Amino acid sequence: MSVNLQKGQKISLDKEAGASLGRVVMGLGWDAIKSKGFFGFGARSEAVDLDASCVMFDEANRPLDVIWFRQLRSRDGSIVHTGDNRTGAGDGDDEQINVDLGQVPAGVRSLVFTVNSFTGQNFSQVENAYCRLLDAASGKEVARFNLSVQGSHTAQIMAKVYRHNGEWKMHAIGENASGRTFDDLLPLIAPHL
Repeated sequence: MSVNLQKGQKISLDKEAGASLGRVVMGLGWDAIKSKGFFGFGARSEAVDLDASCVMFDEANRPLDVIWFRQLRSRDGSIVHTGDNRTGAGDGDDEQINVDLGQVPAGVRSLVFTVNSFTGQNFSQVENAYCRLLDAASGKEVARFNLSVQGSHTAQIMAKVYRHNGEWKMHAIGENASGRTFDDLLPLIAPHL
């Protein structure tokens, strides 16, 4: 059963999945902005380019690597981004980041997932935005975070997946921010590490 995450909530990924997780998928989905037009005429959709990113941090909370639309694979190969969706069209996840937890180097303490509106629309304009974490082996949704929060922010520090006492846990950060890429969020991520 999936957990609907709330800001600040912490969960054990192994306990929620019911077994030890080896590979997880962070999925991001959203819909294009629909305008109704005048008396139903001239309705159109406006493309929204949300971007999922993952920043890898070491024990000293220094960024080691970043997986995003300009670098789709971590240097060690443990994390792979499926590619940049620039419209939000289609059903299901529009972007995914695949993580092989068993291959994440021992020197990596945490993975921080972010979402940015590259095209600049704020989240109050974006419909049905969410991120979710799946057990890649079973396809089972482990956790979901609803991003459709009303507000004028253009980015969100979504969640941190981190090692604690030999198991992977997840902390739903849910910190609203502004910025077009993960780089704009680095100063805001630091307090959550």
